[in-house]
This record gives sequence, structure tokens and C-alpha cells, in this order.
Amino acid sequence: MTEQLRFDGRVAIITGGGGGLGRAYSSLLASRGAKVVVNDIDVKIDLDDGQSTTPAARTVADIVAAGGDAVAHNASIADPGAGAALVQTALDAYGRVDIVINNAGILRDRSFGKMSDEEINDVFAVHLHGALQLTRAAWGHLREQQYGRVLVTTSVAGLFGNPGQANYASAKAAMVGLGRTLAIEGAKYGIGVNILSPGAATAMTAAMLPDNLHAAMSPDKVAPAVAYLVHESCSLSGEIIFATAGRFARDFIGETAGYTNPDATPEDIAAHIGEVLDTSNWTIPNDAVALPNS
Repeated sequence: MTEQLRFDGRVAIITGGGGGLGRAYSSLLASRGAKVVVNDIDVKIDLDDGQSTTPAARTVADIVAAGGDAVAHNASIADPGAGAALVQTALDAYGRVDIVINNAGILRDRSFGKMSDEEINDVFAVHLHGALQLTRAAWGHLREQQYGRVLVTTSVAGLFGNPGQANYASAKAAMVGLGRTLAIEGAKYGIGVNILSPGAATAMTAAMLPDNLHAAMSPDKVAPAVAYLVHESCSLSGEIIFATAGRFARDFIGETAGYTNPDATPEDIAAHIGEVLDTSNWTIPNDAVALPNS
């Protein structure tokens, strides 16, 4: 039998952990010994007993009831100073941070021509700036201890495009650049950084998915990939892993062999565009330095 991947002694920060994917990640890691700092927005939700709580506190209560260890941080990761405050919450509660999972997200879908500045800025504030600020706040601690695992979240929209989601797709594409760059920078410090492209029926996405797919696309079906990617035994870094409905795959950015002509004219490009696009021979560059003309 394969030995269970455990997180005893590890401290994980998970944004958007009050529901959906983040709740599934928080619960799984806690069930395997991690101490979890659950972040989510500071809003009140009503419980069946007439009491109220916050999304993060509800997840924490369920973890503790199951015998786990967790604390809540109630704030939008987009709020000024939220990233630093979240890291400080982990340090105050547990004295360290080992794992950062940037999961929090929102949608503000609209066709590009009608999209407002607010709809663009709100999405970037959560997905891009929130992930940047939190990861930067944790980075020094991870470097100092010469160990860490960071996960950022992209999507099929960010990788392949999706109508009505120019703001969301742009922010999610930025996660690929962020994750791959941090993977390079973190390598000498024992910090592994990967990029997750999840698909699940959550409060954010359920309305876009047929009812018959909701059970098959449960967030619980994605969580195992997350647990592996942030485990100390995972040697991957800079990878994009797709996970949905129990299917796991590698997404990647490749480059064709192309057409070479230092004296090329626009007409030469037109004549050889088939060679430029030919995918029969391609490579995966390790970083920007590996690109001939980056």
C-alpha cells in the first residue's frame, strides 16, 4: 500500500477557503495533519441554529469538529494589507508558514466592449494583486527556512480564452507568468511553485454548468491534485496541472521549430507561415532565457 501523503507539522494558508474549492482543499489538508489558516471575505452567513458566522469560520469549525487544527482570517485578499495580515495570522497562531494556496476568485463577466473599469479592476484585485501580495508577504519566510510550496490558480479561460471573460482570462493568464517566474526564483531556496487549472461546480461557476455535471465536478475531485502539488515529496515546479471531475492532465506552453531567416521580409513570413505553425516538432522552453529572441 502506498504511504499516505501527510502534512504533520506543516502550516498552510488557503485563500477563498470558506466554500467551494478552497473549502475542499482546507478540509483535505487538515485531515492529513496540516494546520490551516482559512481566509475568506468578512461577510455574515446564517446557520441552521439561527446563529451567524463567516465563511472562513464555518470551514474552521468543521475542521475542528473533525479533529483538525485551523484558524480563520476574515478579509478579502484584495483588501490593502490583507496578504501581510494573513501571513501574520499564520505566524501568530502557528509560528511558521509552509504552504500558500492562492485560490480566492470572483467573476464579473461581460462582453469586452461593455466591460466597465470597475469590473476589470475588481477581478484583477482578487486574482492577480491578491495572489501577488500574499505570496510576496510569505516569500521571505519561505526563503529563510529554505522550504515552501506555493500554488497559484489559472483556468481554461486564461489558457485558451473564453467569451465574456476578458478580465478574468487576463488575470488568470497572469498567474501562469507569475507561477513560472516564482518557480525559477524559488528553486535555490527549496520553494516549489506550481499552477493549477481547476474545473469544479462551485458557487462561482455552478450556474454555467449543467445540473447533471455538478456531482461529477465536485471540488472534492480537484483537491487530491492540490494536496500532491503542495506536499514536500512533490518535486515538480513551474508546471500547469489541469484537474476536473477526477481527470488530471498537464497543460504546457510549447514552441514549434519554426522558420529561420535572419533577412526575412513580410512576404517570406507569409510564404512560410505553415512552417511557423507546424506542431510536428516542438519544445517546451524552461524559461525566458531559453527563448531565442525573448
